[in-house]
Amino acid sequence: MNSISRLAEIFAHFPGIGPRQAKRFVYFLLSKDPGYTNEFVKLINRVKEGVRTCDSCFRFFNTEGYAGGLTPAQGNGHSTCDICRDLNRDRSLLVVVSRDADLENIEKTHSHRGLYFVLGGVVPILEKNPEEKIRIRELEKVVASRVAKIDNGGASEKLKEIILAMSSNTDGEHTSDYLKNLLSPLADKHGFKISVLGRGLSTGTELEYSDADTLKNALNNRQ
Repeated sequence: MNSISRLAEIFAHFPGIGPRQAKRFVYFLLSKDPGYTNEFVKLINRVKEGVRTCDSCFRFFNTEGYAGGLTPAQGNGHSTCDICRDLNRDRSLLVVVSRDADLENIEKTHSHRGLYFVLGGVVPILEKNPEEKIRIRELEKVVASRVAKIDNGGASEKLKEIILAMSSNTDGEHTSDYLKNLLSPLADKHGFKISVLGRGLSTGTELEYSDADTLKNALNNRQ
């Protein structure tokens, strides 16, 4: 396979990009001067070197601008993002999203001042091994650690609600049902609420592409 075809094949793996559009990307890069393509390559390498996954919520975050490149969390030596380190966030609320893009879209609405957890995907209806599709074990650990703080008298850390913010499509709704079934025993035992986004999202809507007003309504009318 020649380099044009190989690069087009790589672009075709991007979400929402088909073979024809991928080939256009290749020819666009070929039409640019060497300075443009060199900068493009440098930025790709820079992103890989300057971005890492938060140890707490598992979102990607930029480490550039921090001393040493990483952001050590207070007292634990782990690397956490600016949202998780923000002591002004409401730690009683946890929004669970499928992808980083969904988190960013919710943040833009300024309607949620709590914390997040990024699953890393969704669970298709016929999936037999959901733990291979999403970070279910990691989510269980996060919730378990938060309810442990409740038992130890950590009032400021008390988990009051988990909001399942999934896309309003078949896989998103199935993922919400799966998580509710999984987390309900913990919720019943420790007294926190599990809710889903309410009216505002049309059926089939991807959370990533929802506008700010729609997301605000969905958050405010969660059930």
